[in-house]
Amino acid sequence: MSKAERTRQFIIEASAPIINKKGMAGTSLTDIMEATKLAKGGIYGNFENKEEICKESFLYLRSQLAAKLNTAVAEGKSAKEKLFNLLNVYANDTNTEDGCPILNFGAEADDTNPAMKEQVKKAIRSAQNRFFTLVEDGINNKELSAAINPEHFSIKVFAMIEGAILCRKILGSDDQMKIVLDSIKTEFENYVL
Repeated sequence: MSKAERTRQFIIEASAPIINKKGMAGTSLTDIMEATKLAKGGIYGNFENKEEICKESFLYLRSQLAAKLNTAVAEGKSAKEKLFNLLNVYANDTNTEDGCPILNFGAEADDTNPAMKEQVKKAIRSAQNRFFTLVEDGINNKELSAAINPEHFSIKVFAMIEGAILCRKILGSDDQMKIVLDSIKTEFENYVL
């Protein structure tokens, strides 16, 4: 990695938590300069504009989250272990300060930033696909009943978890997350062979 690539990555990693917390519109260039200790020219020498920093920050946060979730799935042997490992990530990720990048960037970009909205759409589809694949593989491996609809289950689980993340962040409580995760586990158990 060249020095320019390292500097660019440093800016992304320093900016990402700030943008995730304060929002794209709420994060100023001054915030980014303070976090990186770089001058305006040092930042804009690596990025065309703040929107590019926001996009790259989202992609970075998304990849960090995906890596954590994919690792949890890979550590499971059965469909049930994989799902429960995945749900445990959400149960144990009690960082309510910054919140979920899909939720945060999505809420801000839905009506104001079509390019970012497309990035968030891809992240949602990827997250749903993680659940879909897990269920579909479970059916194919004769671990789960074919009565479970992988598409419906994946959409519902993703939406329920994102809602619980919002509640956790706003209410400062894990109560909703625990109820949602228990509900998902109970439903899933009905399909385990």
